Amino acid sequence: MGTLTIILTDGPYISQYAEMAGNIARAANAKAHKVNIFLYLDAVHIPKAGQNPAFFANAGELFADLAKIGVTVEACPRCATARGYTPEGKKSKDYVEGIKITSLYRLAEMLEESDRVVTLAR
Repeated sequence: MGTLTIILTDGPYISQYAEMAGNIARAANAKAHKVNIFLYLDAVHIPKAGQNPAFFANAGELFADLAKIGVTVEACPRCATARGYTPEGKKSKDYVEGIKITSLYRLAEMLEESDRVVTLAR
């Protein structure tokens, strides 16, 4: 099947984009598509471990579950570092399991290999 890349720029509780991306990714993955998600700007807050939102789905857990089913989730290192998520190798101690902090060049690679791209941004 094809490859879908989803680009997110909003933080987890500013909009419903994190949940929408999760639903799209899960549906595409279930149909045997390869799915990439790239977290840019404030979207690097999405996979923060230990979130406890009162009235929203837990975005960190949602993205940890996506990583467990084989969705590739990567974050921009400059954006993550600027917001206090220090990369340790390709991980951050502040992130849920399975999320990598890679490179903005990875976004270019994801776009090149993709058949479809969805950008959720305001």
